Amino acid sequence: MQRKAYVTGTAALLAALLAGCTSGSGDDGTTDNANPGDTGTSTVAAQPGKYRTLPEPCGAVGHDALDSLLPGIQQITDPVRRDQAYQGEATLTYDTERRVGCHWKVESPDATDRLSVDFERVVSYDNTVSDDDQAQKLFLEKQTAADLPVVSGSSAPPASPTPTGSSKGSGSPSGAASSPASGSSPKSSATSEPSGSPSGSSASSAPSGASGSSSADPGAMPAELQPRALTDLGDEAYLDDELNAAGSTAEQRTVTVVFRTSNVVVTLQYEEQPMATGTVPDSKEMQDRALNLASQLADTLGG
Repeated sequence: MQRKAYVTGTAALLAALLAGCTSGSGDDGTTDNANPGDTGTSTVAAQPGKYRTLPEPCGAVGHDALDSLLPGIQQITDPVRRDQAYQGEATLTYDTERRVGCHWKVESPDATDRLSVDFERVVSYDNTVSDDDQAQKLFLEKQTAADLPVVSGSSAPPASPTPTGSSKGSGSPSGAASSPASGSSPKSSATSEPSGSPSGSSASSAPSGASGSSSADPGAMPAELQPRALTDLGDEAYLDDELNAAGSTAEQRTVTVVFRTSNVVVTLQYEEQPMATGTVPDSKEMQDRALNLASQLADTLGG
């Protein structure tokens, strides 16, 4: 009987020791769970852009738009050549998910017209910078390089226009805001008129020191037609207008419209060079055509 009592006491001691070990393990687990480390401090990645794809660039410009911007296209009598002119030529790119473009060139007895459109989908590789912010940075670089006229009373070119969402304008220059005042100092190449402009024009008020092979009056262009920021196209946009001497031939005018919608930056360039020496392409007409097409391209993006 005494031997049996001894065995029972030993078993009770072992059970108590095992219970103590089990309790210690539970306490350690509680301590670990109370200190999860840095799991709650991870950085949230910036939002991706709205657009994941780009439109087919040559198909983004319809025949009606091409008829307007490239008048000579309807004068092509050969049906095959006319169809080829409408189709345009795709720009060579190595990543069509990031950048696509198309360009057209049509010659006629009156002028040579060129048109190009470029779509760039911006992707940020920095988790702290959104695609939209990266696209806005690219747009600002383009706008700064365009060297838009200084707004009267300001010492620096206008910064990025305040985004107004995805509202669409009619494409008319009169709907654009932030136009420089008539007393501003625009780029001479963008606002010039030929040196042989009529004496009754605003050239009479031009400064005597005005320079440039194609300009005697950098302020001859009306304020509403001068290069400017736009507020009725995409999230932000601007228009540039340059008139350059084309050697011994007529003046060549280039109208450029650049706009951003979310993480896509669209660049439209429209050029016209008349065949007749001394002929100057009409600025308002070219700007209206370019702005109308830009509005259509914005609708194509759906933004």
